[in-house]
Amino acid sequence: MDNQKIECCDTLEIHTELLKIVEEKMPPEEELYDLAELFKVFGDSTRIRILFVLFEAEVCVCDLAETLNMTQSAISHQLKILKQNKLVKSRRQGKSVFYSLADGHVRTIINQGLEHVEESI
Repeated sequence: MDNQKIECCDTLEIHTELLKIVEEKMPPEEELYDLAELFKVFGDSTRIRILFVLFEAEVCVCDLAETLNMTQSAISHQLKILKQNKLVKSRRQGKSVFYSLADGHVRTIINQGLEHVEESI
């Protein structure tokens, strides 16, 4: 861990013009809360692994459990969270339910995060 000291201003000076611009651009508190909740969903490596599988193919719970060496129950629990947060969608085909990414934003979010992580390696 980097033990660098955070630098602070030597004097107290409020830049009201800049703060006014920031206030005008700041999303409503409810949106910020929802965004923070969305990012919490990405805070679990199992859910990230599921999303990476879904990058490549639409699969059922059985396929995910086999691929990730987990129980179907554990996979179902994580899929429920991903679905509640509109990151995955499902469709029934006969007796199987297939899961896929909800939209292209999911791939973009993960790829941007991965790029950020890889920069610091």
